[in-house]
Amino acid sequence: MRSLAVIIAGALAGFVALSTLALAAPMSIETVVSTKQQIRLEFADGSNRFVAMVERQGVAEGSGPLAGTSVTEYGVHDILPGVDGDPSGYLVFSDGPDNLAYVKWLVRAVFLPGDDGKPALFDNGYWEVVGATGKFTGLQGTGAMKIVGTGTPGEVRFILDGELIEAP
Repeated sequence: MRSLAVIIAGALAGFVALSTLALAAPMSIETVVSTKQQIRLEFADGSNRFVAMVERQGVAEGSGPLAGTSVTEYGVHDILPGVDGDPSGYLVFSDGPDNLAYVKWLVRAVFLPGDDGKPALFDNGYWEVVGATGKFTGLQGTGAMKIVGTGTPGEVRFILDGELIEAP
């Protein structure tokens, strides 16, 4: 009888623990960000390598708790045009000054031959939530990311897909 009570108590504790767990929900965000500030280092060694430190701003569109927020990118883009690159940084999603979500991202830039024979840029990587305040406190998540040019100088599109878990 005693072992039955222990089994029932364990099952109830497990049920209570499971009922308080938040479930991951799909998230898909796209944001076009425009350059507000930039510091650029161009190598004078003939390699065409450059490092751009940028602050860009835009609005998040899509699904999930970050949709509709303003977005600021703080990024470092280390690029050897036509060869490769290593962009990285943070996206700060804001729904007012007290509601912030900090997303760290890392991308590998690869140039492949395009249809016209010129190098085509592919920027693919990942993102993860690394901090949050206010209504975003406890937010967790990760996923895939890509950066795509828009054709407008000083402007790029960030595309983030993945899973988010909101605090219970």
